[in-house]
Amino acid sequence: MLRSTLESKAVTLGLRLSSLAPTERLRKLRKEIAGRIVFTTSFGLEDQVILHMLAESGIEVDVVTLDTGRLFPQTYDLWAETEARFRRRIRAIYPRHEEVAALVDRQGINGFYDSREARLACCHVRKVEPLNCALAGAAGWITGLRAEQSAGRRDMALVSADAEYELIKLSPLFDWDREAVLAFADAHDIPRNPLHANGYVSIGCAPCTRAISPGEPERAGRWWWEEETKRECGLHNRWGR
Repeated sequence: MLRSTLESKAVTLGLRLSSLAPTERLRKLRKEIAGRIVFTTSFGLEDQVILHMLAESGIEVDVVTLDTGRLFPQTYDLWAETEARFRRRIRAIYPRHEEVAALVDRQGINGFYDSREARLACCHVRKVEPLNCALAGAAGWITGLRAEQSAGRRDMALVSADAEYELIKLSPLFDWDREAVLAFADAHDIPRNPLHANGYVSIGCAPCTRAISPGEPERAGRWWWEEETKRECGLHNRWGR
């Protein structure tokens, strides 16, 4: 599909979905998109809410997670709890063993602290390349992005186009604030990571995540040693934000 056509489709769909509730946005996406739709979950609060909406509505999508090999033990426990709760297997996509081995050989086990370039190289091997595998051949992509999460994400959109994979990307909770997400999770008793209660608002790999202090942006605990404007891993800052 041509880039201009894909962009036009994303804009049109975004206008149609903007006034709908998140569950209806998901239903509409499934109706409008022919082919495989992938929901990538990292078991964050937003992802847990979206998975609940998908499961309760019977919306058929491919649910996958990127297992970097450096996740918190609590995340693995939540993964198992989530599968039991929703009675479905969440497919894991892993980095290639030889790429991880080469990365660690080059920069050491925690070499990502040394420079932004080293950190991006780690994210590329452990997250971006597995995402490439997860999205290969897909027509749609569902994510848990919200505008409120960071300054960079405010520039993204409810529906966008990803030219690299020729797919439409939907973030159904894009215009929700964290209080709304929490309220929904509480109302439906949705499983959540216990680290959230200890100030870990945005949870990724254990070495690259810390708790945040009151008043800090939600993603201040991710790659906290870098400049705030550059704290993305490469999954969501490609063309077609």
